[in-house]
Amino acid sequence: MELTEEQFLEIEPFLPTPCGKVTHDTRTVLNGILYVLENGCKWRSLPKIYGIWHTVYARMNRLAKNGILQKIFQHFARKQINVARPVHVSLDTTSIKVSPDATGAFKKKAPRP
Repeated sequence: MELTEEQFLEIEPFLPTPCGKVTHDTRTVLNGILYVLENGCKWRSLPKIYGIWHTVYARMNRLAKNGILQKIFQHFARKQINVARPVHVSLDTTSIKVSPDATGAFKKKAPRP
């Protein structure tokens, strides 16, 4: 899942112009953000083609705090373009074995003399 050139041109007006030393263009960084969203991986597991994970995370954090990411996703929602599609959902459950007393089971009667 990556942004096409047409999709990027649609959202480019929402994006601020990068300042300072920029090693990767904004489209590559956004594709890195979408990669993490789609795959649910850790930032440190981000492939190198998207740049240094910390740079991508910092730019995502800045875009999110300024409300820009929300505007971008709302724009795609209005156009009914599904950029991030969750395919799998997993639930983590833990089973703990307890004594029958803890589950509300009837207790045995007192032993007979």
